[in-house]
Amino acid sequence: MRAVWFDRFTERPVLRDVPDPVPTPRGVVVRVEATGLCRSDVHGWLGHDDGIALPHVPGHELVGTITTVGQEVRRFGPGDRVTTPFICACGHCPECAAGNGQVCRNQTQPGFTHWGSFAEQVALHDADTNLIAVPASLDAGAAALLGCRFATSYRGLVHQARLEAGQSLAVVGCGGVGLSAVMIGVALGAQVIAVDVDDAALERARRFGAVHTVNSAGLSVEEAVHAVRDAVPSGIDVSVDALGREQTAALGILSLRPRGRHVQIGLFPADPVVPMGAVISGELTVLGSHGMPARDYPGLLDLIGEGRLRPQDLIERTIPLSAVPDALVAMAGDRSVGGVTVVDPRL
Repeated sequence: MRAVWFDRFTERPVLRDVPDPVPTPRGVVVRVEATGLCRSDVHGWLGHDDGIALPHVPGHELVGTITTVGQEVRRFGPGDRVTTPFICACGHCPECAAGNGQVCRNQTQPGFTHWGSFAEQVALHDADTNLIAVPASLDAGAAALLGCRFATSYRGLVHQARLEAGQSLAVVGCGGVGLSAVMIGVALGAQVIAVDVDDAALERARRFGAVHTVNSAGLSVEEAVHAVRDAVPSGIDVSVDALGREQTAALGILSLRPRGRHVQIGLFPADPVVPMGAVISGELTVLGSHGMPARDYPGLLDLIGEGRLRPQDLIERTIPLSAVPDALVAMAGDRSVGGVTVVDPRL
């Protein structure tokens, strides 16, 4: 099969022929219909994830059709259209038993612990625990984005921060993850304030329902906090850092009202300094969101089925596998063209 492949971190990947994947006894092989291009893929290619063994095929957000199943798989079969959380749980450890497969101690991650979905086919492990049936009516790009950015944002806002209708939500960073958080916040009935350094990103946030936007380019953290507080003088109920910078995390935390909740979704290149004084004095809650177990997908799928959430509206371009190497390099250099890119390996 064709796949995007690299054997050294930071060196430009190439498109080449590699062996077809084989399912594990509890796993399946999926023919990829669509797969999202995400900043996490860039972190992996840059060597920021110590779980990646070289050579490697990246890609972790996907939808496709099962071609082959392992002999222990019971709930799914060839021809089923499925997606999966990017964190695949084992289904047996204490975390999984408690319903927290997103922090499974034996987790596997396509595109990180093993070869991923920037390919014509991908192997997925522990299928009965992790696969989610996808109706034929659901847009392929929308289904692919449910694996990472929408699931992570949904869990962060709904299961972690307990965002409610009428509350205020500040989203810092309006890339794919941030805009998915904007869309979910709006679908939940929150008042959304979007922060970014790019006017085009902020225009997308307004298009998806943000009622206030703040361009923080050239502003100090304190100045950006004042700009957010001008929109919501009483302070923000829930903030999300969707980028992963020390300054963006601080902006989210310092914008909160007393006892507000901050959700950290963006990954940091290195551990940041967090304004713990504000956390202590305001009794703030700082939460992580690292994916969502398959069993928690029904609420997200209900929002989509009701028409309140349309992940496909986030997609601005679809590219073939041959264009992925240049797209990864561009995103790593912050030279991507904005919006969400989906890869169609069939092109």
